[in-house]
Amino acid sequence: MGRVYLALIHAPVYNKNGMVVATSITNLDLHDIARSAATYDVVRYYVIHPAEAQQALAKRIMGFWQEGYGAEYNPDRKEAFARVQVVSTLDEAVAQIEAAEGQPPLRVATDARIYPNTISYTQMRSRIEEGEEPILLLFGTGWGLLQEEVAKADVILGPIFGPGAYNHLSVRSAAAIILDRLRGH
Repeated sequence: MGRVYLALIHAPVYNKNGMVVATSITNLDLHDIARSAATYDVVRYYVIHPAEAQQALAKRIMGFWQEGYGAEYNPDRKEAFARVQVVSTLDEAVAQIEAAEGQPPLRVATDARIYPNTISYTQMRSRIEEGEEPILLLFGTGWGLLQEEVAKADVILGPIFGPGAYNHLSVRSAAAIILDRLRGH
């Protein structure tokens, strides 16, 4: 079975006007995606941001739950945060995965649009269950991953559609749904 990794990219991503920006790390994304990562046995959840101040903020938030009172008060949160690593770039995360796994990960982009190399959740789930390659799920904050990053992905997961026309989930909701589709029972 392929081992699954997750990357939450804060920079570079798009804002609502299509400009390339860096978004702020949020407490909710740290907590909720870490808990989803632990629930669905993700090896490592990479939080990617180049700004040292944002990295320090993330580490401070996680540190509260990993040491002292927070760790005693909620050991489950401590366990979830043990999977989180803050890095500056996607390339840094990919290099760490390659060093740990002995091969580069399959890059799997997520997006709210359909592309020529879009695959279904059933196809991706089979690839995870039957393969040995590490899988890196890429999530973008803001208004999503840069088109260049999507183009570099090996495959792109199909969008999450509901019955209505609205299609703009929070990244933590999308991550939970996707992890459940790929790893849930």
